[in-house]
Amino acid sequence: MNRRTVIFISDGTGITAETLGNGLLSQFAGIELRPVRFPFMDSLEKADACLLRIDEIRRQDGVRPLVFMTLMKEEISKRLRTADALFLDLFEAFISPLEQELGQRSTHSVGRSHGQERHEYARRIAAMNFALAHDDGISAADLKNADVILVGVSRCGKTPTSLYLSLQFGLMAANYPLIPEDFDRDSLPQPLLPFRDKLYGLTISPEQLHRIREERRPHSHYASLANCRLEVAAAESLMRRTGIAWFDMTSRSIEEMAVHLMQAINKGREENGS
Repeated sequence: MNRRTVIFISDGTGITAETLGNGLLSQFAGIELRPVRFPFMDSLEKADACLLRIDEIRRQDGVRPLVFMTLMKEEISKRLRTADALFLDLFEAFISPLEQELGQRSTHSVGRSHGQERHEYARRIAAMNFALAHDDGISAADLKNADVILVGVSRCGKTPTSLYLSLQFGLMAANYPLIPEDFDRDSLPQPLLPFRDKLYGLTISPEQLHRIREERRPHSHYASLANCRLEVAAAESLMRRTGIAWFDMTSRSIEEMAVHLMQAINKGREENGS
């Protein structure tokens, strides 16, 4: 196994550097990565301390580390580049072409991107609170304010997907379980009927559902493979009959599922002219 240390350096939280860096490194298989983080790199003194750590890592690993940076202060960036490492300055890679295309210099202001997103912060927090208040059918109040309502059997991934939609996209996301009583009636839960246009279903393979439920309630009827097969088949039949678009979580990450849902939600909005 090829092992490399990857260092994320930023004058802010480092989230941008880490997200972009990990996205790029995910394209290289068979490499074990050890992350080291240096956020809030805002002084030459901190840069000097970081230099010592980079040199130490270089000696210990016997190979130069990979460094992903998002730094706006040129003097700090220049000081760090004296180390023996592969430096990838993500702001530099994108800002220079943007300056040429837009015909103006960037402000080179530290933390400016976070300032621009401040007006989104309250919206995302409100969305997260909404998702928590409407998790697993806890409350049917204010469902009219939901952007999306996820339905599916217990433990199919509704809660993490709802929370991701709220935090990443600021959507008011609720989720509601489909339970044996719904299958016996062969109808959706009554509180959801007025909001059919907001409903999207999640499903999962019975085998995977069985493994997940076994961790929660081992050796129970709830977790048995036979019951999982019965519930998944009933839920898919109900969603198909009621015209609810549904997505299979079996081989998809939460992030991937959220993107598929966003595409479906946006398409629905376009069709409804909203």
